[in-house]
Amino acid sequence: VAVLLGANSVGSHFGILTVPDLKNLEIRKIRFQQNVDCWKRIAEYGKTIGLEYLTWETMSIPREYGETIKEARRIQDHLNQEDMAIPMLICLDVDHGDVSSPNPNDTDPYVWLKTFGSETPQVHLKQSLLNKGGHWPFTPENNAQGKVHPNKVIEALKQGGAQKVSFFLELSFREREPFESRMIDDLKQSI
Repeated sequence: VAVLLGANSVGSHFGILTVPDLKNLEIRKIRFQQNVDCWKRIAEYGKTIGLEYLTWETMSIPREYGETIKEARRIQDHLNQEDMAIPMLICLDVDHGDVSSPNPNDTDPYVWLKTFGSETPQVHLKQSLLNKGGHWPFTPENNAQGKVHPNKVIEALKQGGAQKVSFFLELSFREREPFESRMIDDLKQSI
């Protein structure tokens, strides 16, 4: 369907572990390799239908993979060593990263963008508040409290070696007022 719509890639999470699997190191290793093997099969199929690359999205908890810069690097380096039919690149999200990590870089969107800029064709954008709350639109009130600033995003990607990046708004709106009535205006302001 993606190819029929004109897309040149598809992607998702790298994989998601159950809580018991996360706690069992041997099972975790098996699940990791199963994920790699499944992505390789998707890459083989993707190549036959004209996809240029696949993406996996870094997440915010160990059970969902890629929650820290170190872990995302480990996964990406492993994927780069695999015999993938098409490249597997990273989709970054400016609001992801493990808040329980002792490394402050793991929740700093600009460090992520600099670190993986050359391997990132896609970025999920939303306003991220300093307390890591929500998928907020880029409105004046959210921007005043938020840490995502357009010029800093662009600069960090440039410093990271990015060439061409697609930005995707990933906003959530409550099904309550006043959010419902403001949704269209909030989307316009975000764009």
